Amino acid sequence: MDGSNPSLAIRDPRYAPRNLTVETREDGTLILFNPTPVASPRETALEALEHWAVAAPDRLWLAERSGEGWRGVTYAEARDRVRALAGGLAGLGIGRPKPMLMLARNGVDHALIAFAAMSLGVPVAAVSPQYGLAGADLSRLAHAVEVLQPGSIFTDDAAAFAGALEADFLAGLPVISARNARAGDVAFDALLRAAPQASIARPDDIAKLLLTSGSTGRPKAVICLHRNVAITAAQVASCYVDPDPPVVVNQAPWSHSLGANAILQMVLQRGGTLYIDAGQPVAGRNAETIRNLREIAPTYHNMVPAGWDLLAGELEADEALARTFFSRVRVLQYGGAALGQSTCDRIQAVARRVGGEAISFASGYGATETGPTATNVHWPNLRMGLMGLPLPGTWVKLVPDATGKLEFRVKGPQVSPGYFNAHEATAAAFDEEGFYRLGDAARLADADDIRQGLVFDGRLSENFKLTSGTFVIAGALRVAAVSAIGGAASDAVVCGEGQSGVGLLIFLNKPFCKTLTASDDPARDPAVIAAVREGLERFNAGAKGGGGRVARALILADDPHAPSGEITDKGYINQALARSRRAADVARLFAAEPDTDIILLGDH
Repeated sequence: MDGSNPSLAIRDPRYAPRNLTVETREDGTLILFNPTPVASPRETALEALEHWAVAAPDRLWLAERSGEGWRGVTYAEARDRVRALAGGLAGLGIGRPKPMLMLARNGVDHALIAFAAMSLGVPVAAVSPQYGLAGADLSRLAHAVEVLQPGSIFTDDAAAFAGALEADFLAGLPVISARNARAGDVAFDALLRAAPQASIARPDDIAKLLLTSGSTGRPKAVICLHRNVAITAAQVASCYVDPDPPVVVNQAPWSHSLGANAILQMVLQRGGTLYIDAGQPVAGRNAETIRNLREIAPTYHNMVPAGWDLLAGELEADEALARTFFSRVRVLQYGGAALGQSTCDRIQAVARRVGGEAISFASGYGATETGPTATNVHWPNLRMGLMGLPLPGTWVKLVPDATGKLEFRVKGPQVSPGYFNAHEATAAAFDEEGFYRLGDAARLADADDIRQGLVFDGRLSENFKLTSGTFVIAGALRVAAVSAIGGAASDAVVCGEGQSGVGLLIFLNKPFCKTLTASDDPARDPAVIAAVREGLERFNAGAKGGGGRVARALILADDPHAPSGEITDKGYINQALARSRRAADVARLFAAEPDTDIILLGDH
C-alpha cells in the first residue's frame, strides 16, 4: 500500500470540509489561512467543564485503573470536586501568580486539582515525572524549579517522589499529596471537605506553564493563557462534524502539550470520555496499554510513533484485540515525530481484515508554543509524513531560505505569547509580522495542489553538513531509514557532522527481534544484523545524493535511557542528548579502522 490508494474503502472520519485561502508574495513566501469559523469558542479552560456538568452531568469524563476495574468521575462530580478543591487551596493561601508545580503522573486527582488551581488563576506547571521519580537526575528538576519559581507542589504519591520532595531547592513549599502524605503535607482528600469556590479565572490569566523539550537547549517555560488553551481545543473540534462525544484511551503525559491540551482539553471541549492509560510507548512497558485497549474500544486513538510501532505487532498477533480496537474507531493519529509508512500499512491490513475498511490516519504538527497544534490532517488519509493544513483561524507562513527550503512560521489565537520570565527569548521567537518561528521546514505534498497539505522537510537546526558540503536532512533520513529496516528497529540516532558520510546508531525493537532469533543478545545476532543491513541497503538504493544515504551503522545493545531524558515521555529520541551520552559509540562509528560491530554499507 502506498498510502494514497483511492480504491480502498475508508471509514467515515466525520471531518468538516477542507477550507483554505492562499496568498503568494513576490519573494515566493506563501501565506495559508483556514477561514472555517471556530465552533463553540470558550475563553477559559474551565468553561467547558461548567458547560458539560449541566448539559451531560452523568456522563463519564475521566477514568483511571483501580485494580481490575476503573475509578472515574462524571462531569457533574468533577465540577463539584474542582470547586471544593479550589476552596481548599484558597484556604491555604494558594493563589495567583505563583505556579503550582505538578510532580505527578496522569490521573484523576491530578486533573481535578489542576483545574482547581487554574480556576483560581494559579498557573499549573506539570513537569515530566522522569524529573522526580526514583533514579532521576535531579539537576533537571532543579533547573525547572529555577525557571518556574513555584509557590506550591502537588504530588500524586509522596512516596514515589520522596527524593525529589526532600531536595533543598523545594524546601519550604507547601506540598499537597494524593497518596502517602508525609508529616506536614496537606492531604488531597482534606481539601475536598472545603467550602466550594467558583472559578475566578480570566481569559488572560496564565493557565499552564509547559516546559519545552530541551532538544535545542535548556528547557524554557511556555506561557499558555486560558484563552490559548480554550481556543485550541475548539479549533481542533471545528475540524469535525461529529455529534458524538469521543471515547479516548491515552497515555500522553500532561507535562507536554500533546497530552495536556491536544488530548485532555480536546476531550473536555467535546464532552467526551478519557480513559487514562498508565502504559508507556516503550518495549516492555506497553502491556498496560494493550490491557486497556482489550477492554475499551476508542472512537479516536492518538499515540506517538513508538506506540504505534508496538501496537502494530499486537494487533497482528491478537485477533480479539484487533476486533475490539477497530470496532468503532474513526480516526487514528500520531504526533511528536514521524510515523513510517510501513507501520501504517501493517495497521491498515489488520483493519481491513477484521472490519473491511481502512481507518483514516491523521497527523498534526506544531510545538508547545503553538498550543500544540498549528496544522493537522483533517481529510480521509492513509499517507504518512504529512503535516496537514492550518487549523481553523490559523495562518501559516512559508518563507524561502537561502537553501531553497520553506521555513514554517505560524500565527493564530492558540499561539503562546512567549516564555515565562524570558523577554529576550520571547522577542527572538517571533518575526516582524508576529509569526512564531518553529525552526522547521515544510514542502508541498503536491506541487500542483496545495490542498493536499504540507510535508515535514526537516528541522533546520538539526540538519548538518558532511565534509563534502552536502546537507543531511536528519529528521527525514531517520524516519525513512527506520521504516526501511522494518520492525527490527525502533529508532535511530543520526550522526555525521563533519564526517564523510552519515552514520546511524540503531535501537532495536526487542519484541520484534524475538521473531528473528532466540538469542539473548540480538544486537550481535546474525539474523538481526542481516535484517538491519538489508533494510539500510534498500533505503540507500532509493536515496538521492550522498547526504541521503547511510554509510555506517552500529546496532546498540541497550535501550534508550529514560531517566537521563535520552528518550522523552512522548517516546522519541532526543538526538543531541543521545549523541552526547553515546560519544564513545559515535567515535566507534566513524573510526578510521572500524571494529567488526560496525555495519559498512556501499562506498564508505
